[in-house]
Amino acid sequence: MVLVILVGMMGAGKTTVGREYARRHHLRFVDCDHEIEARTGVKVPTIFEIEGEAGFRRRESQLIDELTQESGLVLATGGGAVLNPDNRAVMSERGIVVYLNVPTQILWERTRNDRNRPLLQVANPRERIETLYRERDPLYRAVAHVIVDGGRGNPGGMIRLIDKAIENCKKTNAHTECRPR
Repeated sequence: MVLVILVGMMGAGKTTVGREYARRHHLRFVDCDHEIEARTGVKVPTIFEIEGEAGFRRRESQLIDELTQESGLVLATGGGAVLNPDNRAVMSERGIVVYLNVPTQILWERTRNDRNRPLLQVANPRERIETLYRERDPLYRAVAHVIVDGGRGNPGGMIRLIDKAIENCKKTNAHTECRPR
């Protein structure tokens, strides 16, 4: 069985695409942020407020380590999950990592009214998205076995691109060898 791990910026569509991908392929779907909220009983912004980003990232890393030991799962990670080198190693070794690469303009359009994103509660959230993208894009690319460019299309189109890319990975008989370079 396969483990598909979706990475990318906040607003890239990891939850939407992941949920639909899992439904179509009869796999279990887990969104890291939602799972952390379910286990703690509080929203992510509250965790950031009480424990800071470092506390949230510790919880996220523990969950990623736990969930990536499963198969038959589609896992949507938080946008910052790739910041931890241990997370990147675990994800890369245990699953097929798919980077949903979406332009910053579209990320801004999707997230600008969302008050549930602690990292965007700053004076200039649009600039913050651009900064985060510049910092994280190389990390997403480094961990990804598959890069899917998206944005304006529908989830079905993204899923078809993911299916095609994963099929190409399977043909190599070792998903670690199919990194786009």
